[in-house]
Amino acid sequence: MKYIDLRSDTVTQPTEEMRQAMARAEVGDDVYGEDPTVRRLEEKAAELFGKEAALLVPSGTMGNQLAVLAHTQRGDEVIVEAEAHVFFYEVGGLGALAGVQTRTIRGEKGVLPAARVREAIRLSDIHFPRTALICLENTHNRAGGTVMGLQEMEAIGQIGKEYQIPIHLDGARIFNAATYLGLPVKVLTKDMDSVMFCLSKGLAAPIGSMLVGSAQFIARARRLRKMLGGGMRQAGIIAAAGMVALETMVERLAEDHRRARQLAEGLAAIPGLKVDLERVQTNIVVADIMATGLSPAVFLGKLKEQGVLAAAFGGNLVRFVTHKDIDDLDIDQALMEIERICRKGR
Repeated sequence: MKYIDLRSDTVTQPTEEMRQAMARAEVGDDVYGEDPTVRRLEEKAAELFGKEAALLVPSGTMGNQLAVLAHTQRGDEVIVEAEAHVFFYEVGGLGALAGVQTRTIRGEKGVLPAARVREAIRLSDIHFPRTALICLENTHNRAGGTVMGLQEMEAIGQIGKEYQIPIHLDGARIFNAATYLGLPVKVLTKDMDSVMFCLSKGLAAPIGSMLVGSAQFIARARRLRKMLGGGMRQAGIIAAAGMVALETMVERLAEDHRRARQLAEGLAAIPGLKVDLERVQTNIVVADIMATGLSPAVFLGKLKEQGVLAAAFGGNLVRFVTHKDIDDLDIDQALMEIERICRKGR
């Protein structure tokens, strides 16, 4: 059975152009800094974001953890949104790897209000940990793919400069945010000291994420990458797909956003489902299925039987994510199957 896979944009298959680029890639030993394709990808990523340097890493989680390790010391405190990926989904890495504690702030649709960030910064006192880093997330996964705008990012950027606290952006889907806002990523992230972004989500590369920042920061992150086992050898095969992703997959993200809106409006019209349409800004749709009388496990099981895949998202929530392998007919078919399941459930 061919599934309509709406679980995540991580399920995307590489394009034929990516496969050909991978097969032809010029490679070398990246730990020795000798892989020319990796170097080209890192240079392109740094240029796109207006930063001095970049580093290819196996995953977004590793990129985020490297950033925290590079910016902090053990015993420091990191300000994060209460449901940020780096706090919620990274296996306690902030404490286990970096030895830092978190100061969590509840955001507004995932967006950290600058005033609350300022209030959370520790005073200089021997009883307190040092506020060493502010972490942002754009788009915000747990909030439903919501976008932090340029004004909000600039406001927190100014706080970081005022208190000399670096700011790291988990930009796993930053190109989705930039597409929504109609801004270049260089402009949107200009006040960030470091940014991680994924090649393997909406951009459809099979593996890899990038970490960008100052040359000094990336040099430290490169050493830490080796410590965590992320030093790769002939990684140009991965980088070649990443180059194609950056060159060919960014502009089409608007299609994913359009289909997510189509899906969200269709779901909202089905009795028993509740969708906050204000949160549907990019390619993520979250539906509350409580009124169907079905648990997420039962709902998803029935949906899978009809050839549609989605993901549990905690409580009574189910998440759907559009991507390049989902077309308009898939959305129509998914909505038909979901409506049938909800009608029977009631």
